[in-house]
Amino acid sequence: MVKSTPEVPDVPGVDPVLHRTEQVRDHTGELRQWHLLDSGPWLAERGITPRGTLLAVHGNPTWSFLFRSLVREDIPWRLIAVDQLEMGYSERTGVTRRYQDRITDLSLLTDALSLHGPVVTVGHDWGGLISTGWALDNRHDVVGMILTNTGVHQRIEEALPKALQLATTPGFRTASTSLTDAFLRTTLSLSKPSLPKEIQDAYLAPYRSRSRRRGIDQFVADIPAAADHPSRATLDRVAEGLTHLQVPTLFAWGPRDITFSDRFLRDLIQRVPHADVHRFEGASHLVWEDADVAGLVAQWLEATFSAAGTPRTEAPARRPVSSYAAEQVPAAPIGEPIARLAADPIHAHRPAVVELGAEEDGGTREISWSLLNRRVEDIAAGLLGHGVRPGDRVSLLITPGADLTGVLYACFRIGAVAVVADAGLGTQGLTRAVIGSHIDWLIGIPKALVGARAMGWPGRRISVEQLPTVDRAALGVETSIAELARSGALQRELGAPLDVAHPDPDSDAAVLFTSGSTGPAKGAVMTHRQLSAMFAAVGDTLDLAPERGLVAGFATFALLGPALGAPTVVPDMDITRPGELTAPALAAAIGALGRPAVFTAPAALRNILDTAGELDEAGRAAMAGAASFFSAGAPIPSHLLQGLAEIMPAAKALTPYGMTECLAVAAIDLEGIEAAGPGSGVCVGTPVPRVQIAVAVMDEEGRTTGEITEEAGVTGEILVRAPHVRDRYLMLWGTTHTSMRFEGWHATGDVGHLDTAGRLWVEGRAAHVLATADGLFTPVQVEEAAEAVPTVRRAGAAVVGPRGTQQVVVILETEDGHRPGKAARPKPAAPSVSEAVRRAVRERAGVEVVAVFETRALPTDIRHNSKIDRAALSRWSEQTLRGERAAAL
Repeated sequence: MVKSTPEVPDVPGVDPVLHRTEQVRDHTGELRQWHLLDSGPWLAERGITPRGTLLAVHGNPTWSFLFRSLVREDIPWRLIAVDQLEMGYSERTGVTRRYQDRITDLSLLTDALSLHGPVVTVGHDWGGLISTGWALDNRHDVVGMILTNTGVHQRIEEALPKALQLATTPGFRTASTSLTDAFLRTTLSLSKPSLPKEIQDAYLAPYRSRSRRRGIDQFVADIPAAADHPSRATLDRVAEGLTHLQVPTLFAWGPRDITFSDRFLRDLIQRVPHADVHRFEGASHLVWEDADVAGLVAQWLEATFSAAGTPRTEAPARRPVSSYAAEQVPAAPIGEPIARLAADPIHAHRPAVVELGAEEDGGTREISWSLLNRRVEDIAAGLLGHGVRPGDRVSLLITPGADLTGVLYACFRIGAVAVVADAGLGTQGLTRAVIGSHIDWLIGIPKALVGARAMGWPGRRISVEQLPTVDRAALGVETSIAELARSGALQRELGAPLDVAHPDPDSDAAVLFTSGSTGPAKGAVMTHRQLSAMFAAVGDTLDLAPERGLVAGFATFALLGPALGAPTVVPDMDITRPGELTAPALAAAIGALGRPAVFTAPAALRNILDTAGELDEAGRAAMAGAASFFSAGAPIPSHLLQGLAEIMPAAKALTPYGMTECLAVAAIDLEGIEAAGPGSGVCVGTPVPRVQIAVAVMDEEGRTTGEITEEAGVTGEILVRAPHVRDRYLMLWGTTHTSMRFEGWHATGDVGHLDTAGRLWVEGRAAHVLATADGLFTPVQVEEAAEAVPTVRRAGAAVVGPRGTQQVVVILETEDGHRPGKAARPKPAAPSVSEAVRRAVRERAGVEVVAVFETRALPTDIRHNSKIDRAALSRWSEQTLRGERAAAL
């Protein structure tokens, strides 16, 4: 007999037409009543013919409500989202259901529904295991698979996640899952910020009584952690079968999940290496609530399947942007200049890397090309001997200098993938980068190894220096670079050559992390071919050569020198605070090389000028010897370049435009800036060799239309094509797809225009375009106008209100109040300053400003200390103008 089930109430975001019940015999042979969401009628009302079916299966302790966001017009697929028996609004039968029972019950339901292919399964939590089991048993109908925050295997020797250890504790399990709703409420509390009350109530509604929560208890009891668990055999069968299920697959993940952590995602990737992966940084277990998973699914379905619901045989968007470049750079092994210069009698004993140091620390140390080459070969052989293999990801947490250079180029030599996430990202950003890269090895200085142990970073550990036995054990260190180098040297002395071929040019070489100025830092994956092309682009722009050298005032750039055959030195500075580089420290670094090219972060320029008075006669002479100056990360105003020209009179001052994804795009010198004159935005010059630039046209609300142009005067999103554009973003399928939505182009996310001379003008971020009732305005237009007011040091443009009718707010840094690094709440600007800013913006940009605030320091990215976080300014302004107390910036 079918037991009564409560009527489904109206819940937010669910059209009542979606609700459906179905009576079907389960594995016991009894009729059972299922509740499900069925979007078939909803699609029919809109005249949409479905391409196939999304069979969505929830986990514990949710219900089909979890998948409501999949009902949308840009997903022309019928959604069948089930409430599993004993869960949601399906029947409470009193039957204890094991893992295999649930797979069987689901198959009986889909048979009764006459559900046939094409089917894409969608699973979350326990629903991931069950939907995968269903897919294996019904593979003739399955064309694709989507899994979110689930685990299909639990190794016997591995402990359950701590959250599940607690949940499965005898006595506590039933008390938290069915006697009370603690398990359910805890799950809902994982989302940050908290879910709206109406959403929480919707999840709680089917589980208001103890009898209706028994299924939650059953699910926890059925976790097959032990070898003798009744569901263990099914788990092993499904986990093994998944490796043979060759269908398009998407993994969407919330990495802040305390249950299904990245270790479960790593297991899934190993089983399904062809899967597309997207990690939503900041999202937790209920990733469907914390992030726009449905938007990702819409993109993925459209890119992956034809109108008939079959997998596309061609996916042009997956062809790397770099392959579209009209001119390619000949592929050569990265680091080839090191070996070439080491074999050159003229250069072999000249410095390749210079490490500045105080007398008490041993003074300045020079590493020759010959020694560097030998060091790279020794470390490479030692790494191979220790088990590091081509394709392994190796996180390098080493202070810039000879050690980092030797290890990095050893990784390049053997085909290990270097993960470069510098300390400038901050502790949290660095943690996200290392964990999110799913590294195999971590090579670091002691401070980094201590941090890795404390924060639970993955990877087998290698220290740079040899540590005492006690410290090695405490930090989980297996060996040291010094030991590996000795081992490699011994092998080579015994006549054993470095036994590995140079990597394939199209294999991954490095993961380079962005600054995180527009959200969590992204890992840009570069192949050996692309990285070689990037080195060539920088070398051509800076005119680097062994006779000159490079002063890397932004420490990560020290890694470029050896690839270009240029000796390199890093100034004495805190690498986590590039904006604090002083003129005397820069002069000492320049003096160590003679007539080098100089690179600094944009934020350092003002401090260099501010401390120029501290230069002694030797320092001034050294600065005067610099041959060229280069700064990237943000456009450089001409007045700063003019100031630099006074202290580096012989240097050709270049201000380029580029990004981690494509390091050099355009460049311009001071004379070029003066020739360009005033304009909207910052002129960054003409494309560097082998780069092509275009613009994606925008509509009245600031969205790109799909039209691409190279015409002068058209403002839109800047597009780039070059042989050194990154291959993809690591485990960010959606971000990669969006940036490659114009075939053959990388969409930079920046906005700007080309002028009649082919020069590029950058006007801010595309996401920050001001869509007002008076039309589109770029943030730089507003900010430059505000910065024309004498007391304004820097300005940030913010907007409030809906797109198309947005109103403009300006937040200022004033010369008197500037204190970098200290968060503060902006306050209303003085009436005289406010009126001056409003008038300047009105006259120069044609925009009315509704409010002007001032603060001690605008929020910027950690790495460059220069890119204004305009999204944060807009959030603060929205809250403040609504009368709410906004957090400090």
